[in-house]
Amino acid sequence: MGENILIADDEKEIADLVELYLKAENYNVYKFYNGSDAFECIKSGGIDLALIDVMMPDIDGFSLLGKIRDKYLFPVIMLTARVEDVDKITGLTLGADDYITKPFNPLEVVARVKTQLRRCNRYDKAGVSENEADIRGLYISKEGHKCTLNGREIQLTPIEFSILWYLCSRQGRVVSSEELFEAVWGEKYLDSNNTVMAHIARLREKLGEPARKPRYIKTVWGVGYTVE
Repeated sequence: MGENILIADDEKEIADLVELYLKAENYNVYKFYNGSDAFECIKSGGIDLALIDVMMPDIDGFSLLGKIRDKYLFPVIMLTARVEDVDKITGLTLGADDYITKPFNPLEVVARVKTQLRRCNRYDKAGVSENEADIRGLYISKEGHKCTLNGREIQLTPIEFSILWYLCSRQGRVVSSEELFEAVWGEKYLDSNNTVMAHIARLREKLGEPARKPRYIKTVWGVGYTVE
């Protein structure tokens, strides 16, 4: 049986088309034309990835994403007809893993779904026991894919975990946004891409980092980020 993919989009033609292509790749698809029914399905458990439209009449995509991230860590890809950076940054800051702008090629959607699921599967698999870091109470282990801060477990999405591990495993070294993006997302970095910045902001929020003087993830202006 394939992974369980949820689609929430009030544009029936788009939802039906994406469903068709995903089923052709042997995914199990749960399709809804509104956010309320979609979230009821999510609460029943078993969803591996969600594709969520930003503009829905009952619960907009951002609100649905917020409800998901309150309890769930599975990957979420936002679908949006708006191209403004503020919408993309909003989604990423709320915990989205990726976004796709309409109109899109359904083959691109399938490719993005596969990328996120591969990353999630790597997240769930144990690594080598030596792959861990403990930096002033911030503990991260690739073996158990676990992160704790002063003994309190921090719930991270697969991408958030990958970003934090990449920085911690290079402690003391400044990592550029370009390097971080290409290492974690596996795609070519564009100068206008704010994805890294949005995810760093969400990571700092989860770690309780003050904006002006973060203890762990520090910004080296004009260069990148570092964990000292």
